Amino acid sequence: MGFWDWLRQLLQGPGPQERKPDLTPPVDGKKLEELAKRLDFSVDQLHAVQVSYRQFSIPKRSGNGFRTISVPNPELKEMQRRILRRLLGRLQTHPAAMGFEPGQSIATNAAYHVGADVVVRMDIRDFFGATVTNRVRAYFYGIDWGKEATDVLVRLCTYERGLPQGAPTSPRLSNLVNFELDARLDGYAQKIGARYTRYADDITFSFNFAEIKQTLTGQNSKILEHIKDKSKSSYVIHQTIRMTKRILFEYGYQIHTKRKLNIRRKHQCQKVTGLVVNHKVALPRKTRRRLRAVEHHLANDRPATLTHEQLAGWKALQYMIETQTK
Repeated sequence: MGFWDWLRQLLQGPGPQERKPDLTPPVDGKKLEELAKRLDFSVDQLHAVQVSYRQFSIPKRSGNGFRTISVPNPELKEMQRRILRRLLGRLQTHPAAMGFEPGQSIATNAAYHVGADVVVRMDIRDFFGATVTNRVRAYFYGIDWGKEATDVLVRLCTYERGLPQGAPTSPRLSNLVNFELDARLDGYAQKIGARYTRYADDITFSFNFAEIKQTLTGQNSKILEHIKDKSKSSYVIHQTIRMTKRILFEYGYQIHTKRKLNIRRKHQCQKVTGLVVNHKVALPRKTRRRLRAVEHHLANDRPATLTHEQLAGWKALQYMIETQTK
């Protein structure tokens, strides 16, 4: 059976089933005393850490709705930072996970998709909250922490049945827990000759149809007929969107299917994590023009919409883009 026959059969088959994480503790998992030793705390001190959060809402960047931020109390935040440094920092995430990873940024994420025929962006709903406690528990079991140690880690790193957005441990845990998800989506992309990255809740696929033709030659020549005619290339794109929805659902996620499902071709402005990727990674033209105008106003002591410090921040971002995407 060719790849596209398999894909068509899969998409036309029964609906996706959400996976149940394996919550069986390892028989000889690492003990609570080992956890305390690694964190340089006593067992009693670990149990004594108070778990409380201050919650507030901020407007989303899109302007549609608000995002809930949960900030841990100072003692808990310090403990989470210690867990991040001493336990989570050296664990392996998938290379396609670009957000919150050393050496990666919005610029390196965008650079992966420069010059594509089509860029597709999808946004996961309530990404941190939907990364549920049981999946975090299953992850700690999977890296061989015993039940008592895992109970403490879960208590210290989760809140209201998910990862709290605002905790130092949540970004890294979200990548660690989703290693298999990223592997499946990246494997799918490679099998059809596309590219995949994920920056937190922001999923991007890019398609270069010359690469796809080369990849699929010998697998299933029928699909090449769709790609030769660019008016039919949407077949590949929409099959990818459908497959992504199915895989995400298995892990408890859903995507925004309206305003945040974005499909852009070469003749349109293609953006990835807020940066233009049509020919090279760059700030949007409107932003660049605004920054030039602000710089001119500030140089001539005229009123400007940004302060000198804010302009310096934007210039630092431009420098990062230029140096990280050479």
